[in-house]
Amino acid sequence: MVVSTAQDTYLAAVLGEGVGEALRIEAMAEVLRGYERGVSVAQMAARRSMILARAEARLAARAHPAPAALRSSTPREAVMHDAAEITHDGFFLTRRDTLRAPLFDGGQSAPMVREVFVATDAALVLPYDPLHDRVLLVEQFRMGPYGRDDPLPFLLELVAGRVDAGETPEETARRECHEEAGLALRGLEKISSHYCTPGYSTEFFHLFVGICDLPDLRQGRGGLASEHEDIRTHVIGFARAMDLLHTGEANNGPLVLSLLWLERERARLRAAG
Repeated sequence: MVVSTAQDTYLAAVLGEGVGEALRIEAMAEVLRGYERGVSVAQMAARRSMILARAEARLAARAHPAPAALRSSTPREAVMHDAAEITHDGFFLTRRDTLRAPLFDGGQSAPMVREVFVATDAALVLPYDPLHDRVLLVEQFRMGPYGRDDPLPFLLELVAGRVDAGETPEETARRECHEEAGLALRGLEKISSHYCTPGYSTEFFHLFVGICDLPDLRQGRGGLASEHEDIRTHVIGFARAMDLLHTGEANNGPLVLSLLWLERERARLRAAG
């Protein structure tokens, strides 16, 4: 992409220094869209972390596709992309695509319009103390349940955070455990890497169990004031965690999946200390 001197100055002011060339090129289109719309440098700079995280996620998706032993190996390039429209362009980003997808019996679909929420990758951790057989959960207000009219919009969740540009999911997992719960992990066990709502979102989760020493404190506080986080932490025994699973109080996918994985691997983790 050829850019003018004014555009290059705008790019440099928004992205700052220390951004690798591949990441800069990947983020360029989103930044220049702000330039074309007359968005100030200060406003775009406030979105810098999300712009770079979205760009990092796209690079990671291309570099690390999952196997295709059972599913179709039809490549992305086989999708006929007719048009794209950015329907919301701010800290969050949504896009409306007009496309024709390959059909399993050959040919292409009729043109169809699909909207996608362009999100980032995230790392999520279930902190586990194998010596005392207990876990830590975080609790906070969530817009998803609130927007669904759930009478109880506070959820029990894993420690979680966005994978920032330049970070590996493992580095994010360790950073978030320190920020949200004051924990230093002794080890990480990989559970899975997966799309959470592939029908309409690019969001991609990396799930871990984090091996650590957990305090006796039943409840605590965590989070960063700079990110407007108001987090309550709960340290509970494994049996209590399973009760949450069985009663349905554990009602979000990453927590359910992580508890089921821990149930399967618990004896091994406890034996290893």
